[in-house]
Amino acid sequence: MSDSVAQWRIGEAARRSGVSAVNIRYYEKESLLKAHGRSASSYRLYSDSDIHQLRFIRLCRAMDMSLDEVRTLLALDWARKSDCDAARDALDAHLSHVRTRLQELHALERDLQTLRNRCDGSDDHCHIIAALHAQADAQALSAPRSAPAKRHV
Repeated sequence: MSDSVAQWRIGEAARRSGVSAVNIRYYEKESLLKAHGRSASSYRLYSDSDIHQLRFIRLCRAMDMSLDEVRTLLALDWARKSDCDAARDALDAHLSHVRTRLQELHALERDLQTLRNRCDGSDDHCHIIAALHAQADAQALSAPRSAPAKRHV
């Protein structure tokens, strides 16, 4: 995509790209988008190419890609064979993360269904809330846990 003259202020770039102004600033800070010049009034200005790049970032983030994965894909050139291989490798790694997360979500679904089945609303007290309190107490009594697993994204 050819670069064009930076002409859009951040609000218009947000509207055209579907990315909020706050996220545009964040993506600049994270070096996913190069900050272009500013207008005479010191407003950030964005080109059509920047808006395309923001849409690309938004699409990748909608696919639950991490900022590092997006950064990797942005650095690739679709015309180079070696970059095609790198893009495929990046997607394979992301698929692995997604499959792991799916397994975690299926386990969570089973746990939630088991918890839900504890109470049908006919008793004097709620077995769901009682079970949640019991689990919270059990966690406090167990050995100190390491830091929670770091999410992929």
